[in-house]
Amino acid sequence: MSEVEIVAKKPKMMNSTEITNSTNEAEQRCAHWVQRKKRFCKMTLAHGKKYCGEHEPATNEETTTLTGNRIPCPLDSKHTIYSKNLYKHLKICNARQKNDEPAYIQKALNAGDETPEALDYRHLKLSELAEEELQAVIDKIKSLYKMYVVNQIQTLQTQHKILNAELANQTYGKETRKHLEQTAALLGILDMKEQLQNSTSFVEFGAGKGQLAYYLAQLLGDYKNSQVILLDRMSLRHKKDNKIEDRSLVKRIRVDIADFYMDRLDLLTKTARTVAVSKHLCGAATDLTLRCILQPTNSVKATEFIMIALCCHHRCEWRSFVGKEFCQRHNIIPREFAIITKMVGWAICGTGMSRERRRELEQRVERALDSAEEGTTENNDKIDTILSETTGEEDGSVTEEVIGKTKETIKEAVVATATQLLTDKETSIVTKEADTNIDVSEPNKLRLTLAEREEIGFMCKRVLDHARLEYLRKNGYEASLNYYVPKDVTLENVCLLAKKMV
Repeated sequence: MSEVEIVAKKPKMMNSTEITNSTNEAEQRCAHWVQRKKRFCKMTLAHGKKYCGEHEPATNEETTTLTGNRIPCPLDSKHTIYSKNLYKHLKICNARQKNDEPAYIQKALNAGDETPEALDYRHLKLSELAEEELQAVIDKIKSLYKMYVVNQIQTLQTQHKILNAELANQTYGKETRKHLEQTAALLGILDMKEQLQNSTSFVEFGAGKGQLAYYLAQLLGDYKNSQVILLDRMSLRHKKDNKIEDRSLVKRIRVDIADFYMDRLDLLTKTARTVAVSKHLCGAATDLTLRCILQPTNSVKATEFIMIALCCHHRCEWRSFVGKEFCQRHNIIPREFAIITKMVGWAICGTGMSRERRRELEQRVERALDSAEEGTTENNDKIDTILSETTGEEDGSVTEEVIGKTKETIKEAVVATATQLLTDKETSIVTKEADTNIDVSEPNKLRLTLAEREEIGFMCKRVLDHARLEYLRKNGYEASLNYYVPKDVTLENVCLLAKKMV
């Protein structure tokens, strides 16, 4: 054997001792089945125990007193504790009421007034509505859209040069590029509107992982005494703002926008101006933000400029919605508002084919291709049968186009063609909740095509947004809606801009 020749190692065979150790190790694991992960808990056990400390079943009161076993926490029954540690645990439990909250947190400050009659409609299903009621709401939306929205949305075509190098990177995937393009456009708007100035606090509502703040902070290196304040109610991993070296430029605050009182945040007193920004602020969070911005202020100056990329109108709520006055003026009652928030999902529901139905179609095509040679008559007939059952089309046009292609390409072509036929024809789609996948198995009461549904969905979005504009205008702002990126970047391509009138 030559010196450079390497002998391949044989797979290691486990001897009886190792097998026994492996079995013992498995037996020493917690017996609690974690349903979400479809496996047993991996925590190790104390001697003689069957469950780990977290999953130890609570016992009756008598046994607990005698043995010191685990009991449900009085503050949060979702976890258990040892009875002997109860006093100590109550002092440190995360579920305890905290009396040392910062001054800028005031519970439900921006949540709006409770409306009991609106609560009954949160689980309203469009499929259960009478045809006349649904048609009446659609007619009302079309009338309001024509009255207030048509030709009122401008297109802003701008990108900040700070992201030119990132956008030129061809190694990024579609999703990454999509977010970079949106960030570049929003920063370009701030630059175009001359909002990048000295002594300015940029407050990002619903900051998430902080991509917008990351690039904004890089721009602020050229301006004196400016900062970015990120607000989010969640603590996320892999935050982009953690990569900013100059920590004086950024400050992250964990707070629910519904509870945030801007006037009591001392950080805002360090600068002369305040600008509110957000990239994709979901549904009710937009209304909470607008309420927060317009709260009376004493120590902090009023927010001069607002830029919010809008999205997820299906998550709007009547309680927090700032456009109630607009709705009431046009006789939109809470029930109709709930119907509108369901219909907005039509704007971005795609073909209407649920993920489950699409996956089933792909699997059937896969099986058809496995059972016959690609390009044969038998194979083509099977694909035509699947296509016909899915869409009702019987022209056999798909198989002529896909003959001779690879299996994966054939599968993609068939599914794509079936999907396109679903889009082009008047399909049998039930009008179910906008926040769920759409079922294609039941008849559509109004016989709306997918194109018509999509158009109505976008109308609903823009009417809700116009109600927000009126709220801002009433409170001293010049407000407008703008397309900030093309529709092929994101369907949620509208941003709200507002400037405080002097």
